[in-house]
Amino acid sequence: MTTLFDLAELQEIVDLAKGKPQDEMFETVISELEKRYPGRITREFDWVFNNACGAMGTLKLLYGSLTEYVILFGTPIGTEGHSGRYPADVYDWMLDGEMWTYYEGETTRTVSLPGDRAHLARGRAKGYRVPDQAWMLEYSRGIIPLMLPMGTFDNIFSNLDFRSMFRLLWDYGKICIRELFRGKL
Repeated sequence: MTTLFDLAELQEIVDLAKGKPQDEMFETVISELEKRYPGRITREFDWVFNNACGAMGTLKLLYGSLTEYVILFGTPIGTEGHSGRYPADVYDWMLDGEMWTYYEGETTRTVSLPGDRAHLARGRAKGYRVPDQAWMLEYSRGIIPLMLPMGTFDNIFSNLDFRSMFRLLWDYGKICIRELFRGKL
């Protein structure tokens, strides 16, 4: 699988953005992504609620293909839930706040702070909690369409938020089609 995004570059972007006021932090991330990946990052989509595996947050889709996505994700009020178990690697770089995680069988938590990267390896799952508020840059590589049920079923079967689910799937679909025309799976 050919990947577009580089983990070291994403870390550099987070290091440039962390600690800034929220609007400036988001703008730094998006601007740096646009510079390093010209023509690939979109600003057109608004923030949308996301309910997945018992946790609620809001996300802004910046890039999507069948094998990669990049989003801004977070919550101003805290949340907790199950990470999901995916056929993809998920990387979360903390921009602001903190996130607590633990893997199945662990009895102590890992605390991720601004600048830290949390990695959820494909096929693994963990519990996570944002105790107050947190914002992160999230990147995933793997079979992204197989992640969608985990990210949409709460909206369908729990809170009946079809509007948020439709917007997310519609926006992701538009970017995927654009990327397919460019030859990117």
